[in-house]
Amino acid sequence: MKNAGQLSRRQILAAAGFVGLAGLTGCGGDDGGDSKDLSKKRDGAMKEYRVGEQFKAAKPLSFPVLHNNNPTYPLKNDWLFWKELTRRTGVTLKPIAVPLADYEKKRSVLIGAGDAPFLIPKTYHPSEVAFVSSGAILPVSEYVHLMPNFQDKVRKWKLEPELDSIRQADGKYYLLPGLHEKVKSGYSLSLRTDVLQKLGLALPTTWDEVYEVFGAIRAEYPDRYPLSDRWSINTPYPAAALMSYLGQAYGVRAGWTYDNISWDAKKDAFVFTGASDGYRQMVEYLAKLVAEKLIDPESFTQTDDDAVQKLLGEKSFAISANPQELVQNYRYNLEKQVKGATIEMVPVPLGPAGPVVMGGARLENGVMIAGKALKSDTFVAMIQFVDWLWYSDEGQRFAKWGVEGTTYTVSGDTYELKPGISLMGSDPDAPKDLQKDYGFFNGVFTYGGSWALVSSSFGPDEKKFQDAMAQRAQLPIGPAHPLRSVEQEQATLWDTPLRDHVVQNTLKFALGKRPLSEWDAYVAELKAKNMDRLVDLHNKARDRFTKENG
Repeated sequence: MKNAGQLSRRQILAAAGFVGLAGLTGCGGDDGGDSKDLSKKRDGAMKEYRVGEQFKAAKPLSFPVLHNNNPTYPLKNDWLFWKELTRRTGVTLKPIAVPLADYEKKRSVLIGAGDAPFLIPKTYHPSEVAFVSSGAILPVSEYVHLMPNFQDKVRKWKLEPELDSIRQADGKYYLLPGLHEKVKSGYSLSLRTDVLQKLGLALPTTWDEVYEVFGAIRAEYPDRYPLSDRWSINTPYPAAALMSYLGQAYGVRAGWTYDNISWDAKKDAFVFTGASDGYRQMVEYLAKLVAEKLIDPESFTQTDDDAVQKLLGEKSFAISANPQELVQNYRYNLEKQVKGATIEMVPVPLGPAGPVVMGGARLENGVMIAGKALKSDTFVAMIQFVDWLWYSDEGQRFAKWGVEGTTYTVSGDTYELKPGISLMGSDPDAPKDLQKDYGFFNGVFTYGGSWALVSSSFGPDEKKFQDAMAQRAQLPIGPAHPLRSVEQEQATLWDTPLRDHVVQNTLKFALGKRPLSEWDAYVAELKAKNMDRLVDLHNKARDRFTKENG
């Protein structure tokens, strides 16, 4: 048996969590070497709190929460969500509403001024990194021993590598992320299937087949573009959705998912994404589509509405989709405007990387906890409450579907909304909406969970798409490589100019405004902007973290 000195930090944390899971009733114990006495912070906490148990505060409690106010379902104080949550848990949440468009900016201001509420959800990694050095947010990994449901899911779903990837230089993580049992994919290509049928074409399964299908459509309709795309506005990445799932086929992050630094498992090292072979191949494919007039060059600059109107006006026959847009927008409006029109979303076409999805996608946005919360007498109760609402099966079911018998019924894994209630257009004539009128299925509280729960809201199209995507292998997740605060400041100075150069030149290459013969010159320009130094910084951080933490 190893002695304590031979144990890695993760093993020590796991061991601390196992002890906590058995039923922590008194002091907080040793939190992975950073001892904090929680015995005076248990006001309102449950003495025995375990996996699958309903959390109920020992006395009425209230906690402030930052609320990302979505204009699709604006916050209402009389939502059933608030009332039923208090009835079940004894906790009243006090939402501080921030408009969705200003959420990240306002959150930063509140945290910087020390005015942030205790609970700060809807935070995407690595947004939390900016607040680590000031102590404004808690190293939440030190308190997961109080969270039996969180730990149970991490263990059952083998999520330790994903959690390791968000640890900071001190070996701790500062965000409680949403946890998924399986990868849930969001976007892919949708095509007019009636047009394919007319031309004797099958739905494409690879990007080579997409090229052939688009060529056949262009030959039949030489005055139109087969693909005119969207999701280029309000994002620094043109054609952000298309590049995200096209990049996946080449094993690289692009579009919405782009990051300068990527893990290359074959090289056992971090590399610069925008200079990699896979990224170059993706750009070459896009450039080929543009050169042969298979994609509308306005795809990289036009509004979503313009792209959709081209589809509905039969000026194009393919467009990026997610399952909701496919059903509620494209199909619904095509059926009204174009007789006999049908449209389907395909599983992401395969490319050189094979049947894969990007690694690390089982973590979603999550909750930060303000550092000042630790001073509260009710700290332990708050952590137990967070564990129940965001991580227990019952809490997740409640946040998503509401109250059984009132908003939904369930038989096995099949959930049905009660008559008269709609969800994202499922019943356009229903007088009530699950999100707008009841406050359930709210992105502030609803994410992650078992595949049975996540898939319980899928319509037939999404179920077919997600079942196909769930069969694909995750690409390897990069090891933890947290930067120290001084390194982080330096990396940020290099990161933005490099990212901007990648985005600008990706567009130039794709549109044919810069020949691909200048790729080597483009890489040299990245080197002049400190590309190699940035990569070196991350690889050294990986080596250091491995050496110090095992």
